[in-house]
Amino acid sequence: MVCTKPTTSASTTQGDTVKPVKKTPLHERHLALGATMIDFAGWTMPVYYTGIIEEHKRTREGAGLFDICHMGEIDITGPGAFDFLQLILSRNLEGQQIGQLKLSVMTNERGGILDDLTFYLLGDQHYRLVTNAGSREKDLTWILKVKKEYGFTNISVTDRSNTIGKIDLQGPKAAAILQPHVPADLSTVKFYHFVFSNIAGIETLISRSGYTGEDGFEIYTEAGHVTVIWDLLLKTGTDHGLLPAGLGARDTLRLECGMMLYGSDIDEGSTPFEALYGWVVDLNKPFIGRDALQRQQVEGIGKKLIGFEMVDKGIARHGYRVLKEGQDVGVVTSGTFTPTLNRAIGLAYVPPSMKEPGTEIDIEIRNRPTRAQVVRLPFYRRPT
Repeated sequence: MVCTKPTTSASTTQGDTVKPVKKTPLHERHLALGATMIDFAGWTMPVYYTGIIEEHKRTREGAGLFDICHMGEIDITGPGAFDFLQLILSRNLEGQQIGQLKLSVMTNERGGILDDLTFYLLGDQHYRLVTNAGSREKDLTWILKVKKEYGFTNISVTDRSNTIGKIDLQGPKAAAILQPHVPADLSTVKFYHFVFSNIAGIETLISRSGYTGEDGFEIYTEAGHVTVIWDLLLKTGTDHGLLPAGLGARDTLRLECGMMLYGSDIDEGSTPFEALYGWVVDLNKPFIGRDALQRQQVEGIGKKLIGFEMVDKGIARHGYRVLKEGQDVGVVTSGTFTPTLNRAIGLAYVPPSMKEPGTEIDIEIRNRPTRAQVVRLPFYRRPT
């Protein structure tokens, strides 16, 4: 049976504009848990339930459960699937095994980042792209455009975003919480690999991956079944310290680990070399954007995304100016106070000459230059 996400659109009125708001299958669960809801990328999503700091710390120490149904899933199948993905992704797919996922970026002809996404090799000639929520429609339009212009008649592109539900179970206790419900031996699932198994008899794809820097799992199932798994994990995970966690904690967790957020830290105005994605670029194979990136590699980049921590008191936010000796040199893309490290951190674009750890910069906070310094990423790395 194919179930669909209840994307029935409510609407919010902002001035004279009526803006559609989509809901995930877990919307009623969030309301019942007392979540504070926000509009994110056209979706109404929980930003927190009990509090961002508590949900953040609980995920680091126990486990957090996240509703990620708003992300996109696009299947590419057929004899030309491998060649097509080699064309649209910067990462080289050579050597990828069935049961393995990888992270890549998709770039335009100028080398600008259209999206950062993961791609799963589900079976022979069958890939799945998992896109950011705000990029899913743009990605699909781009993929269909390239398919047509390059004559890939031997592939099929299927947008499965409305039929797949996704929740993320993250934290050091994630395996202990999930294993009793899964026939597959999760201890054999390596990082960035996945298995097809079931939870409470419901077919799922379970990958050992996530966006928090912790051990954990991303769980995919049919949208109509995701509430059953959500309820089961929350009921049985309490003894391991499991809490539902919202987008607020997801953002502070990912930033501590130096992970970028599309639309804030990266977009079509930045390239993989300017951001932190040079490692997913293989210039030895053809792909859209390669020529531009080859030129950039020779000519050099004009900006570089760096991590910084505040020396003076203050929290830098997205869009704040970065100064050096009173002159504008860059802009903050993300900033927060980190609950784990107990200090203010952020990401910013600065001239490449200022990328070295220890370089002092100023962030303009409330019209006042506030001292910060460049630090090595990630800010936090989970214990091994």
